[in-house]
Amino acid sequence: MLKIVCVIPAWNEEKSIVYVLRDVLRYVDTVVVVDDASIDNTLIALKLAKFSDNVKVLKHVVNRGQGASLQTGNEYALEIGADIIIHFDADNQFLASEITDVVKPLIDNEADVVFGSRFLSKKSNIPFFKEKVILPIGRIVNRIVMGENNLTDPQSGFRAMNANVARGITIEQDRMAHCSEIISKVIRSKYRLKEVPITVFYNEFGQKFSGGVNIIKELIFNKIIS
Repeated sequence: MLKIVCVIPAWNEEKSIVYVLRDVLRYVDTVVVVDDASIDNTLIALKLAKFSDNVKVLKHVVNRGQGASLQTGNEYALEIGADIIIHFDADNQFLASEITDVVKPLIDNEADVVFGSRFLSKKSNIPFFKEKVILPIGRIVNRIVMGENNLTDPQSGFRAMNANVARGITIEQDRMAHCSEIISKVIRSKYRLKEVPITVFYNEFGQKFSGGVNIIKELIFNKIIS
């Protein structure tokens, strides 16, 4: 039986983290929450929920970013014997029920890495600026970095990989450029990859103009394209 571990980076997610974990636990063996030095009650909410031992909570003492949190989670997941590692957000944007779809190509040995895509058969309520500006730029940058590829979604945070990939890829981009970095390293290492459709429900947080500009800056100026 394959051990499936879900890594969830969390920064100031007191309102959603408990609900997300309860939903995700229905589809995986273990959840690893990496608290990225939250300044709200995220950790208190987790403690009060009194989850069983299949929820592991790690904590960064300083805020390092989502990419760094995922790398921390990957390393811990491998230490506890994960065969498949899922990356999932803490803000209730993803559907936990779609974890089954994302991991199926790995279980069936059809792929080494699976990326969720907002641009296949399912419809997500993507904010206008993100859909029309950020993501098209992301696709252009990915093609500059990696050459031609058939990926439809350059910035999806919902993905899964087998243990071999997690051991072979180190996430070095601490913040939002990690999405492009992971895709780049997967392609360069010639791992088998596949996209599956996912649904994303966008909340107000994180969709401001300034947040989108910061993502674009990271994509353009980060060392992965130098």
